[in-house]
Amino acid sequence: WLKPEEVLLKNALKLWVQERSNQYFVLQRRRGYGEEGGGGLAGTAPPRGAGAGAPLRSVVGRGRLRPGLLVGTLDAVLDSTSKVAPFRILHQTPDSQVYWSIACGSSREEITEHWDWLEQNVMTTLSVFDSNEDITSFVQGKIRGLIAEEAKGSFVKEDDPEKFREGLMKFEKCFGLPEQEKLVTYYSCSYWKGRVPCQGWLYLSTNFLSFYSFLLGAEIKLIISWDEISKLEKTSNVILTESIHVRSRGEDHYFSMFLHINETFLLMEQLANYAVRRLFDKETFENDLVLHDPLRITKRGLESRAHSEQFSAFFRLPKEETLKEVHECFLWVPFSHYNTHGKMCISENYICFASQDGSLCSVIIPLREITGVDKADPANRGVSISTKGKTAFRFTEVRDFEQLVAKLRMKCSATSSPQHIINTEAAASSAFDSPEDFDVGPSKMSQRDNSKTVGTEALMTVYHPQDAENLDSKMLKEKMKEQSWNILFVERGHGVSMFRTKKTRDLVVRGIPEALRGELWLLFSGAVNDMASNPGYYSELVEKSLGTCTLATDEIERDLRRSLPEHPAFQSDTGISALRRVLTAYAYRNPQIGYCQAMNILTSVLLLYAKEEEAFWLLVAVCERMLPDYFNRRIIGALVDQAVFEELIRVHLPQLTDHMTDMTFFSSVSLSWFLTLFISVLPIESAVNVVDCFFYDGIKAILQLGLAVLEYNMEKLLTCKDDAEAVTVLNRFFDSVTNKDSPLPPAVQQGSNLSDTKSDHPKVDITDLIRESNERYGDIRYEDVESMRSRNRLYVIQTLEATTKQNVV
Repeated sequence: WLKPEEVLLKNALKLWVQERSNQYFVLQRRRGYGEEGGGGLAGTAPPRGAGAGAPLRSVVGRGRLRPGLLVGTLDAVLDSTSKVAPFRILHQTPDSQVYWSIACGSSREEITEHWDWLEQNVMTTLSVFDSNEDITSFVQGKIRGLIAEEAKGSFVKEDDPEKFREGLMKFEKCFGLPEQEKLVTYYSCSYWKGRVPCQGWLYLSTNFLSFYSFLLGAEIKLIISWDEISKLEKTSNVILTESIHVRSRGEDHYFSMFLHINETFLLMEQLANYAVRRLFDKETFENDLVLHDPLRITKRGLESRAHSEQFSAFFRLPKEETLKEVHECFLWVPFSHYNTHGKMCISENYICFASQDGSLCSVIIPLREITGVDKADPANRGVSISTKGKTAFRFTEVRDFEQLVAKLRMKCSATSSPQHIINTEAAASSAFDSPEDFDVGPSKMSQRDNSKTVGTEALMTVYHPQDAENLDSKMLKEKMKEQSWNILFVERGHGVSMFRTKKTRDLVVRGIPEALRGELWLLFSGAVNDMASNPGYYSELVEKSLGTCTLATDEIERDLRRSLPEHPAFQSDTGISALRRVLTAYAYRNPQIGYCQAMNILTSVLLLYAKEEEAFWLLVAVCERMLPDYFNRRIIGALVDQAVFEELIRVHLPQLTDHMTDMTFFSSVSLSWFLTLFISVLPIESAVNVVDCFFYDGIKAILQLGLAVLEYNMEKLLTCKDDAEAVTVLNRFFDSVTNKDSPLPPAVQQGSNLSDTKSDHPKVDITDLIRESNERYGDIRYEDVESMRSRNRLYVIQTLEATTKQNVV
């Protein structure tokens, strides 16, 4: 971008050729550049063989791209970037002979990038101005802002104190905010006042979003407190190609024409979320050394924190993990014999990989599992990582791979193999090639002992000889499921570092076998990492919490015998005592949550398939990572996900939203779906299949299933006259859901205990329902769900705050 300078085209000496133009801008190429054999004075080559032209052509060189002699001479003599650059963009207004140079480029690609930005962000805006003078003033102000933005780049206080101090002085002078208010960063942009954009600067500080503009004698000053924002989203329309929409106190504000809109939005989203978190989670906020001290909040710090949070949430890692490095690379997939493209993400204790080519391949490698790090195939910049499970992961096309190998060796104190450069394909597949690895018999079944779960012990007491005939076929199907998983383990590895692919999800959708359920829940939820990092922690908590008497323990005692009372595991002191210890230990660990209804139902199901300590860490994973803010007094997380659910209903089931006069119906009827993962509404043998999908896909699985349930009952819901009738329709549907392949004995199954007269609804198999939810709504992406969560969190919290204030009054 160039500081706008006036250009008179009549003095251009025909040195420029017009390549593109519209009503307000012209893209020109220096005559002779980009032309075949550009000889002659101004770049036009003389005819072939024309006397005096021939020597000139031989000097320039046949077929080469050169400027004309006159143009080249002028470019060499005149010391001006705008004149020398072979491409430029001019601003013009209709019926004016005066043009303004606003951009230049050394290549067609570079100038095209500037041209496209103008067309996408500025062109549609200019039509709102009434006069040519206003248009020119706006364009000049916008370009000057872009130049300042590029000069600032990503400068923060620690990078360029002088530049930041200059912005800080303007910020303090314009807004007069308290001295302790900390400016984080600032951006050039346009603020829309009605239908007219005002070019200025957007300042982001710890407590406020501020904007200042002074143009054509008009001053605009805007200050919005972060904790008053109820809506923050990226949006676009006919005039605004891409903008940021802010709603505060019922007023809408639009900011556009950012040089880096994604970076800006990420920081705005973080600052707004931190502000509202102070309202409902003061204790956590005050215990955070960085967020509690505004002087320690920086642009770089916020960006790093946001990326680390996204990284930990995506790979289900402990919250304490900080993303240190990201490398774009390829990972060799030995069972498919191809390289998948994606990103390697490295934190203090983990190396993770996620594909970006649609193959849905991901890998999590804890440093504790690594036995060796080696250079592999230097020509392809390869890195090979060996693990205790005899698996070697091969990454190629890794930038600075030698430095990375050295760093990783130091990180995990790994002893590299004697042969530093190894055969990559052999190493990557060697873990899967030994004959014993293809033994999928009982000896290769999970090494985890399931005999000590309360569910297993209880089931031994309820099998009856008369059930044997009915169970034989189901047990055969169960064994076939186990066989499928064991084949998967052979191909893709077994344990925390296994390859997770579309095949893995397909098997999860079919339902995890009873014998593997606890192990795979631990694996997919990330609880296995929490447990490995905290040996002995649960035992200490149980000992410390033993005999404590709090409001939480009183509530726990009240609900103990209401937790799956029909299941044999909780009809004896063994199951009840285990449930008490897990819930009391968690309440002691996290007094902010303590105990919330629905935790007892969820924990009961976890104890059926996991040992006590495992169930505790699964509960930690659910409450603190997978369903954040669900189990506090305000159940904010559940309300946020219900708002996301309503948004998805509007998109995918519009006929249903057209029929319903009040969307709050969906919130009231689905609250228990989210809080208990459908456990409270489905028979237990069907609900565990839903929990399987939840631990693999997170809240996305619950949202998809909710949509499938509503679509399945669409016709009946559209005929309902009121909410009560709709609730009855859904309850009858849930009563009819079965799991025809469940190996549980009839005495345990809830669905089989229902009489046929209770519901006239045809039976629906849970596996079919989950498969359909994946097929119809599987394109809902994890990133989209997280974006919708962020967008709706501000509205939910502001609504709760307003309700609280009204109640106080």
